Amino acid sequence: MLVLVAAPEAALAAAPADTVLAADSIATVLGNVRAWAMGFLAAWASLCLTVGFLRYTSGEPGEVERGKSALRSAAIGYAGALLVPLLLTIIAAWTK
Repeated sequence: MLVLVAAPEAALAAAPADTVLAADSIATVLGNVRAWAMGFLAAWASLCLTVGFLRYTSGEPGEVERGKSALRSAAIGYAGALLVPLLLTIIAAWTK
């Protein structure tokens, strides 16, 4: 404690770095949104695909129908993940 009082500049090992909390450009933001949206949709579609496959192969009539529905949801999720870049490209064109 005595050292801090005698030499307060010694308490800092290095000068604090400048922190930038904002993105550099809209393109960076849209790129991040694209990556997150595609990842989320692909993960959700993969979960639907797995659950749908398990239900479809169970052999019970009610579960087979639920499995078909889950497989359709997976197909829609994968299609959505593939369309995210197109949608964000259109949005990026609006910002120019």
